[in-house]
Amino acid sequence: QVFPSQDPLDRADFNAVEYINTLFPTEQSLANIDEVVNKIRLKIRRLDDNIRTVVRGQTNVGQDGRQALEEAQKAIQQLFGKIKDIKDKAEKSEQMVKEITRDIKQLDHAKRHLTTSITTLNHLHMLAGGVDSLEAMTRRRQYGEVANLLQGVVNVLEHFNKYMGIPQIRQLSERVKAAQNELGQQILADFEEAFPSQGTKRPGGPSNVLRDACLVANVLDPRIKQEIIKKFIKQHLSEYLVLFQENQDVAWLDKIDRRYAWIKRQLVDYEEKYGRMFPQEWCMTERIAVEFCHVTRTELAKIMRTRAKEIEVKLLLFAIQRTTNFEGLLAKRFSGCTLADGTVKKPEVPAPSTNPFLEDETGAETDEIVIEKSDADKPKKPKVPDNPFHGIVSKCFEPHLYVYIESQDKNLGELIDRFVADFKAQGPPKPNVDEGGAVLPSCADLFVYYKKCMVQCSQLSTGEPMIALSTIFQKYLREYAWKILSGNLPKTTSSSGGLTITSLLKEKEGSEVAKFTLEELCLICSILSTAEYCLATTQQLEEKLKEKVDASLVERINLTGEMDTFSIVISNSIQLLVQDLDAACDPALTAMSKMQWQNVEHVGDQSPYVTSVILHIKQNVPIIRDNLASTRKYFTQFCIKFANSFIPKFINHLFKCKPISMVGAEQLLLDTHSLKMVLLDLPSIGSQVVRKAPASYTKIVVKGMTRAEMILKVTQ
Repeated sequence: QVFPSQDPLDRADFNAVEYINTLFPTEQSLANIDEVVNKIRLKIRRLDDNIRTVVRGQTNVGQDGRQALEEAQKAIQQLFGKIKDIKDKAEKSEQMVKEITRDIKQLDHAKRHLTTSITTLNHLHMLAGGVDSLEAMTRRRQYGEVANLLQGVVNVLEHFNKYMGIPQIRQLSERVKAAQNELGQQILADFEEAFPSQGTKRPGGPSNVLRDACLVANVLDPRIKQEIIKKFIKQHLSEYLVLFQENQDVAWLDKIDRRYAWIKRQLVDYEEKYGRMFPQEWCMTERIAVEFCHVTRTELAKIMRTRAKEIEVKLLLFAIQRTTNFEGLLAKRFSGCTLADGTVKKPEVPAPSTNPFLEDETGAETDEIVIEKSDADKPKKPKVPDNPFHGIVSKCFEPHLYVYIESQDKNLGELIDRFVADFKAQGPPKPNVDEGGAVLPSCADLFVYYKKCMVQCSQLSTGEPMIALSTIFQKYLREYAWKILSGNLPKTTSSSGGLTITSLLKEKEGSEVAKFTLEELCLICSILSTAEYCLATTQQLEEKLKEKVDASLVERINLTGEMDTFSIVISNSIQLLVQDLDAACDPALTAMSKMQWQNVEHVGDQSPYVTSVILHIKQNVPIIRDNLASTRKYFTQFCIKFANSFIPKFINHLFKCKPISMVGAEQLLLDTHSLKMVLLDLPSIGSQVVRKAPASYTKIVVKGMTRAEMILKVTQ
């Protein structure tokens, strides 16, 4: 590893025999043995010389190493001595600097202590003089001067918090607290005298003394300010409690406007008489309005509990509308800064929604709901409610919204009955294959009404009433599905759940089969399209209800059962279409099984029964496809279900074709191939626009018909 070498003699796994065989691979090479021996001897002599030279060269190495080690130790000792000298000099320098700066530090400390002492003495002088002046001004009720002085005294006193252990300082602090307490009691007494709790207001309006007293109250304990506000507002609303007592006619909901008109007059009167008496930051006008709202909510709740039987829907909605209008007026006039007590929370910003069920809150009164893919691609965000006063009064109506819910239950019941009557009177929709299967108009009317109810109820409450309304929606979605959709599906002659055709097709053309008429096929497709529309719109309705309701109640909104109901209607409609076409083909298959296949002498064109099957397919499928143009996926389901029904039935009839000759089997094989090609072309049969059939459908047809062909080939 130290001296890499390519010489074979240096290898760790050196083998003498192999090496000799390498030198003398053949007998002829032995002629050079003397030359090889001489080379090896020469190499040995050179190695001996090298070894001798190296050994002699190492004779003095030990002595040189010891001498070098001694020199290194001496150098280290010299270096250590120099480092120690430098350290000693540094310590001496540091000591010298400390001695120089000691006097300077003492002077700095003295200066700082002297400055602090002078400042503290000045503050003490200001505090002592301020306390004396404060006590004198308090006795003379000079509130204007007291307001400025008191704040300064309080600020100066804060500098002495760490000196409270000194008796004189503690005494001054107690005198300030006593002056503050005296001021508080004195100001409350002045307000009580100016605005007594009993009797009328003091004539002459507010005085400058009270205005200055409010400035002093700003500096005092906040409880003084709250007490002043509380007493003033209580005295200001005392007349309201008398005028609108529970036993007064004006207290009932039909005259709720008078309550709001009264507070408007009172607020105007307050602004004129007392607007300048209270500081602007007290927001007294807003506080009066908020307290009025709290009192009104309590009083209305009390009177509605007492006279609950007299509440009608129109009266309740009238009162709620007037109340919400008043709350909106408050939001325009005030900021809501006094609502921080938590009695009414500002509405939260709802999460962005991609639901196209509602375009906008402002469009709540529109009469149509249009659901298009373009709407889903461009979601619209509902407006963010910005009224901090929402519900401050109207919350009292929530326990009585059951009246509104019962009314909507009744109205929706009448609406469903009207839909049923209109359908019977007008009959099924006329065929219109150019536009595809039309959605029943009653469906859009139902969801428009749902939309209006949901928006209206969400403005009244986002709590339990919304859950109750959701339950009503569920009830009538189910009724619509069964009464309007399932109830109007064409009836078939059933036997043990299946379709029974009373007449059999004979081989001659023109034979008739009991089947749905064109109008009935269009009706089934229209009901299927309507159910598909209801399914999609119900899902959007569920999403919108979850947006409107409180977050804690979201889990209780669940319209999955109703969506499953519409899915059942869709499935039944598709099954009817499949049964109709399947039954139309039954006579042809029966005719196939009754043919004498053993007597067939030559293979010709497709058999008459194949022509009959193709004729029925060409009659029904284009009508169904055109009427389901707006719901392409359900047309695909129809094709798949028909293939799954027809192909096994065709194979069963093949087994009935006995006995069968070789030529008969060839004819059946030709017929099977013809049917296979028709079935592969089924989704676009009779259409000017040729579309490739879905892969899932093609796979089913190819698999089933290939099995039929294999059976016939085995028969051959």
